Amino acid sequence: MSKIAVITDSGANLTPRYLRQNPNLFVLPLVIVIDGKSYRDQVEITADEIYQKLDSCSVTTSLPNLEDLEKLIETLKNEAYTDILAINISSGLSGTFNAFRLMFQNVQGIRITHYDSKTLAAGLGYVVEYAMELIRQEKPVAEIVPLLDQLRFHDSLAFYTINTLKYLRKGGRIGKVEGTIGDILHIKPVITVNNEGVYVTLSKAFGLQRSLLSMKQHLVEKFDHELIDLTIHYGNDLLKAEELAKKLLQELNVRHLTISQLTPVLGIHTGPEMFAYIARKIV
Repeated sequence: MSKIAVITDSGANLTPRYLRQNPNLFVLPLVIVIDGKSYRDQVEITADEIYQKLDSCSVTTSLPNLEDLEKLIETLKNEAYTDILAINISSGLSGTFNAFRLMFQNVQGIRITHYDSKTLAAGLGYVVEYAMELIRQEKPVAEIVPLLDQLRFHDSLAFYTINTLKYLRKGGRIGKVEGTIGDILHIKPVITVNNEGVYVTLSKAFGLQRSLLSMKQHLVEKFDHELIDLTIHYGNDLLKAEELAKKLLQELNVRHLTISQLTPVLGIHTGPEMFAYIARKIV
């Protein structure tokens, strides 16, 4: 009988409570480097600390510690796991997937299936959560992967808006967004991750409020009254996120609502003035 472990990275923005509830799920933290000193995402630094330093320090991101991954794999073998399903942040936005891939090439004694989510934050988190649901249903890995594709590419939607592009530019994560909005001060983009796993502009609006309205409309058009799980990520304005949640709940059929601060390693690239809406259809 198969015993399956799921490995992801902190780009999935999973809550500590969810991790405690799933002992066969393992998260490797991405790394944040501030003026040459390294911190493990979600473990050794908070988003608020990051935002305080973004404009005054050299702040960059780095890959998870691959020695930790190597040790984890050995632990899983010793605990009689037969399979690893590794689900990573989009290879188009981070070198994490490729680093894992190179590490996995040398692993023997356990079956490894490696999945490129082509997304991030709660978009990745929902893929991981769905994988966990399917494992609990005792589905084999070969059947799980096509179902993850269905969720990622057909049954979910993820996008965000930001008040400034300077942090995306600084982090080199601008993707295909740059040329679509120009330098007009008040135009705010709604940014999504396309099927190739890179950022693209979904729409544009004058001012942050209209951008948020555009995001709500995209959700309504996609899901109508279908049952969904919904996550709202925010940078540093929890009260605004809670206000947005109340409005969304009036127009969408939401099973579970999560309001969570964007994980620090991603907040570096968006800055503090950001809001993301991520939804998955319940099937």
